[in-house]
Amino acid sequence: MSERETVTEGARATPRKSARVKAVEAAGQSYFDAISARDPEAMAAHFHPDGIEDIVPLGVFRGPGEVRELFTELFAAMPDAEMVVKRIVADDEVAAVEYRLTGTFSGGPFQGIEPTGKRVEIRGFDSLEIDEEGKITRNTGYYDGAAFARAIGMLPPQDSGAEKVMTAGFNAVTKLRARIGQ
Repeated sequence: MSERETVTEGARATPRKSARVKAVEAAGQSYFDAISARDPEAMAAHFHPDGIEDIVPLGVFRGPGEVRELFTELFAAMPDAEMVVKRIVADDEVAAVEYRLTGTFSGGPFQGIEPTGKRVEIRGFDSLEIDEEGKITRNTGYYDGAAFARAIGMLPPQDSGAEKVMTAGFNAVTKLRARIGQ
């Protein structure tokens, strides 16, 4: 039976997963289990030596060592960080993971930002490319950086008076630059 064929269970047909798809999904789950356990060593062990962690709002981190450093810093910044996986979908090369991260930014600095003591809730999505040995060769991760900045007080709350003033100021500068040809 090919990967696209289905198995009928009662009145509902469900696709049958190949062993490779199951392995990719398991690798993605295992990586997120390491995040949930707040274990940067176990997280780094999931990466191929040349693996890339591309977290779009933050930057590109190369190799297990940089991944370990990033998450060591994150867990120090949010000592109570909790990761919950909402959904994992996989094919024979990629595990797509939707998650929610919550915690209090009350520990050390994160990416140069001093802790504010504020509660953070981030929704995110990672696309994990998994090789034949079950190692992550590339992870492209997305989360709402503006929501993080609002949560810690770096940006004003959405739809607040302060946000409207900030937007008006930005638009005024943009219009002025257009008039003078910059």
